[in-house]
Amino acid sequence: MSREPWWEWDAPRERWLLTERDCNGWPRSLLLEVCARIVFPTVLLLSVYLLFAGHNNSGGGFTGGLVAGLAFVLRYLAGGRVELTAVVRVRPPVLIGTGLSIAVVTALAPALVGLPVLATDLWTFALPLVGEVKLATSLFLDVGVYLLIVGVVVDLLGTLGVSLEEDR
Repeated sequence: MSREPWWEWDAPRERWLLTERDCNGWPRSLLLEVCARIVFPTVLLLSVYLLFAGHNNSGGGFTGGLVAGLAFVLRYLAGGRVELTAVVRVRPPVLIGTGLSIAVVTALAPALVGLPVLATDLWTFALPLVGEVKLATSLFLDVGVYLLIVGVVVDLLGTLGVSLEEDR
C-alpha cells in the first residue's frame, strides 16, 4: 500500500503547475507563465483602446491588431500550443474570413448609394450615462482589419509554432 507523504497535501494539482517541463519537453518558466496570464488581459484592453482611439489619435485597426497579436505571441511563448488553444476559442480562418468580410463590405457599402468607395459618415447619438457619442463608419473597417490581423497572427503561431515544437 503506497501512501502519499504528509507533505504533499499542498502540492499543486493544476496541470500547468505540475511539472518543470510541459508535454513537449520544453523547459518551463513559471514566472513567465504567471506574468503572461496577468499581462494578457491588460494588453488586449490596450489593443481595443488603440482600435477605438485610431480616428482621433494614433492607432486604428492595424495597430490594435498588432498589439493584440503580440499578446497572443506572449501566451504562446509562455505555454506553447496548449496555452494558445486555451485562449483562442475561434479558429483562425474564421477570424480572418470575418475580418476580411467586414472590411470589404464596409469599403464597398458607400458605392451602393452613389458615394466613392471607402467614404465615411459620422453618426452622432446620445447614450444615457455617457452623453453624446460620435461614431464614424470607418470604425467598422478598422474592426475588420483588427480581426484580420489577429487571425493571421494566431494562424501563424499555430502553423509555424507546431513545426518548431515538433523539431525539439
